[in-house]
Amino acid sequence: MKADVPGTVLKRERARDAVLELIESRMPGDAIPSERALCALLGVSRPTLRAAVDELVAAGLLVREHGRGMFVAPEKITQELVSADLALSLPQAAGAWSSRLLEFTTLQAGARVGRKLRMSPAEEIVYVARLRLVDGAPMAIEHLHIRAALVPGLSAQELEDGDLYEHLRHTHGVHVREAVQAIEPTVVTRAEAQLLEVPELSPALLFERLTSDTAGVPVEYVHSVYRGDRYRIVSRLALGPAAAPLVRDGHHPGIPPGDFAHGDPIASSTRGDIQSGS
Repeated sequence: MKADVPGTVLKRERARDAVLELIESRMPGDAIPSERALCALLGVSRPTLRAAVDELVAAGLLVREHGRGMFVAPEKITQELVSADLALSLPQAAGAWSSRLLEFTTLQAGARVGRKLRMSPAEEIVYVARLRLVDGAPMAIEHLHIRAALVPGLSAQELEDGDLYEHLRHTHGVHVREAVQAIEPTVVTRAEAQLLEVPELSPALLFERLTSDTAGVPVEYVHSVYRGDRYRIVSRLALGPAAAPLVRDGHHPGIPPGDFAHGDPIASSTRGDIQSGS
């Protein structure tokens, strides 16, 4: 059927809505009827149904398995944003989060990271690459750049176990206070795809964050890539005065659960880019 024939888009939308209802009535991992069966059930052509199904696969709601059929995709990890006056207090995202260390070394900051952390390019930083997992499944790749002078003796175990910011506070005396973060869409590279167990060029979310301490000194610059098919952010906006401030423990989007959870509150700003401090 030609794309410009009147009614084609509407038929596809109705087919998509019908398949979406099937998905919402089932559990993750459950099978849905074959394309042939769905065409007969919905009274649409194979190309119309396939276009609708392709949209749901791209959105991470359906999974195609060659030779087996179509299945309801795993639930997305949802992070809710909650506004509370001028600060942002956030509930915890779903799932059990863990880390796997990919790289851990000390090197010179260089020009770009040095500008972001307001330090000389020749000064040393601790560079860390971590794979973040939820319930054992890869969810994100994090690249951390931390002022080396602030974290003498920082260990690999601190980066894999527990809350990194709690380790910084109790072991290194570093109290983080503010995080300025930007989020934008991207796609994964071949190397990232292998780590995240998704196809190359799959959609993803890119987070860039600059974290400062209570004196306003930049502590850490982070950029992270999150799977677009498994992670989403939901905003809750207060449109009128609240009866009482809403305060919840949890993590900032792009900061897996635990970080900031037991420390100083985050003052969070929505910006289009990361402040370099220059």
